[in-house]
Amino acid sequence: MLPSRTASATGELVRRLLVAVFLLLLITLVVYIDRDSYRDLTTNNPISLVDAIYYATVTMTTTGYGDIVPVSEHARMINILIVTPVRVAFLILLVGTTVEVLANEGRRALMDAQWRKALRQHTIIIGFGTMGQSVAATLIGNGVPADKIVVIDKSQQAAAAANRLNLASFVGDATSRELLHRAELPKAREVIITTNSDDTTILVALTVRQLNHSARMVAAVRDLDNRPLVKQSGADAIVTSSDAVGRLMGLSSLSPHLGNVIEDLLNPYAGMEIIQRMVTKDEEGVNPNDLPEERVLAIVRNQTLRRFFEAGSDALKLGDEIVVVRRASHIAG
Repeated sequence: MLPSRTASATGELVRRLLVAVFLLLLITLVVYIDRDSYRDLTTNNPISLVDAIYYATVTMTTTGYGDIVPVSEHARMINILIVTPVRVAFLILLVGTTVEVLANEGRRALMDAQWRKALRQHTIIIGFGTMGQSVAATLIGNGVPADKIVVIDKSQQAAAAANRLNLASFVGDATSRELLHRAELPKAREVIITTNSDDTTILVALTVRQLNHSARMVAAVRDLDNRPLVKQSGADAIVTSSDAVGRLMGLSSLSPHLGNVIEDLLNPYAGMEIIQRMVTKDEEGVNPNDLPEERVLAIVRNQTLRRFFEAGSDALKLGDEIVVVRRASHIAG
């Protein structure tokens, strides 16, 4: 679902067909009410209801056999003022419907093909409930472009919610290889799985890993016992949602201030944020403890994570990545 249309092509055709039928009935009614002003040149019989329908049909389609004609002056004026404009409106409706449907479907097919061709190194979010929406908001808040995020969910409402955030979305089962190919999974950089069932998460993870061996995969599980299965399915990082929430609630109960600090770090709109970034040239050779306005929690060097108590007093090097806590960027200024 890219910018969605308000009605399907079939629904639009049915609506316009009903309008055409209404115009046909309108001419039929006008002719039948004034039937004494018309003549059937082939039989000279009075105009019947069937004759009125026949006259309206051949007139609207511009066939015009000429066997039934208006003979009185006012009947001819009615044809000029009512029947002829209705006939023109019908022709515009007929031609316009055909052209619009073909043009819209062709345009959407072209847009879809161009979008898929240009899509690469993107993030796919599978499951767009509360957790999936929070993931999308976090990614966008940290600078990931909306056109680099694709959502897959079984719910039409969830897909529509993604569209309102300017995210492309697919409605369907994420274990479907055909659907994952349409979302250009083989070219994706990262896959985030936030389904409502651990069973589904495992199946999705297996399918994703078969189609893309290099994409980073982050998965959420509800039951701690399912972590090993999800890990074996190919997930690089696993978050136990129920355990994390329960731990946060326990900390908030035992130590309210500690719970507030952790919630602050998780809330992008609070006073602190935690990010991972590259070391800049100006920071080369600087002790991690000497960085202004930031507190270094860990250093990633040569793909190895070194926590602050493991890194010691090692100076920062170009190519390092650091995990820091700092004042939230949206209020730092």
